[in-house]
Amino acid sequence: MGRKFVLASGSPRRRELLESIGAQFTICVADVDESTVPETLEPSIYVQELAVLKASTAASSCEKHTLVIGADTVVVSGGKILGKPKDSEDAENMLRSLSGKSHFVYTGIAVADTDSMRVESRCEKTEVVFRDISDSEIKLYVKNCHPLDKAGAYGIQEFAAVFVKSVSGDYFNVVGLPLCRLYTLIKDEFGEELSKWQKRI
Repeated sequence: MGRKFVLASGSPRRRELLESIGAQFTICVADVDESTVPETLEPSIYVQELAVLKASTAASSCEKHTLVIGADTVVVSGGKILGKPKDSEDAENMLRSLSGKSHFVYTGIAVADTDSMRVESRCEKTEVVFRDISDSEIKLYVKNCHPLDKAGAYGIQEFAAVFVKSVSGDYFNVVGLPLCRLYTLIKDEFGEELSKWQKRI
């Protein structure tokens, strides 16, 4: 019998992405202090360190024979890491900084095995180009689309899609979980094929 799966994230987007491929899993949100990981790290290392922290913390309270998935996503623009905005004003400023420019989305993923407490991590990077966004559009988006729980203050899978001119790389990475990278990590490092962790659909 294959191992059980736990998602160490309260993100509804990550949950929906895993559900979309028929994955069977439970959720255990890891209570971690993200400030212990310095933002001065390279973005690809930064997001992996946070993902490892989340996966390993959640794994310590999960039952044996379980694989725990942790993830963290940031937007990087002009060399600056943009996480989740602190408030509406911060969200507006983030969107202004992205308007008419290219930026990168990094997601770190980590998988922890509760039997051995071994953790493996990977990073996915995607380039996104925004068109010029008017100030009125930014204010309307921030008012109506709840950007405070999203890295870079936008969700590509919702109304912010109309801001996006192009995406180079994994679209699902921008949503918050690079499914291909996650699956190949689980398959290659932990030997779990899709048939072992997919619901009967």
